[in-house]
Amino acid sequence: MEAEVRQSKISGCFEIIPKVFKDKRGIFVKVFNYSFYKHKGFEMDFKEQFYSVSHKGVIRGLHFQVPPKDHDKVIYCPYGRVFDVVVDLRVGSPTYGQFDVFELSDEKANLVYIPKGLAHGFCTLSETAILVYILTTEYSPEHDSGILWNSLNIPWPISGDEAIISERDSKFLPFESFKSPFTYKEGIGNV
Repeated sequence: MEAEVRQSKISGCFEIIPKVFKDKRGIFVKVFNYSFYKHKGFEMDFKEQFYSVSHKGVIRGLHFQVPPKDHDKVIYCPYGRVFDVVVDLRVGSPTYGQFDVFELSDEKANLVYIPKGLAHGFCTLSETAILVYILTTEYSPEHDSGILWNSLNIPWPISGDEAIISERDSKFLPFESFKSPFTYKEGIGNV
């Protein structure tokens, strides 16, 4: 697999930019190769994969699963364009409480590798977008959680009045009230 790997400002989180093969038919992109991921030190014991379809202005997040069902995940947008966000929730991390943003799109064909202890969310920028999630644990409703999407200074591309948010996501605790179960381990997930 040919791909560039860029370290996020959040330790253990990476943007992966694979080679895109284009011709008159369209594009072809390899998003996963066992040897490539193993060589980079990424967790690859994936247990579940799913996708969401969202309309323009939808904000989903900021989601995560708590231990012992926490997970690493790989996400990408094979259709449309999203403003993607990760937030470091790992106590003791040099970037605890900080976030990083990415623009994911079918045109860029980029992916984000998100380690355990980071919250994830996104805002749909195109009329419709599909986001694919590949996880190292299965979904567990009793471990599923989140923090309030607008409780940090994330530069969301739309205002709260314009955002389309689920009732569940609008009731998460703000970051300042959240007691994190995640602990930073130096060197874990560093490629």
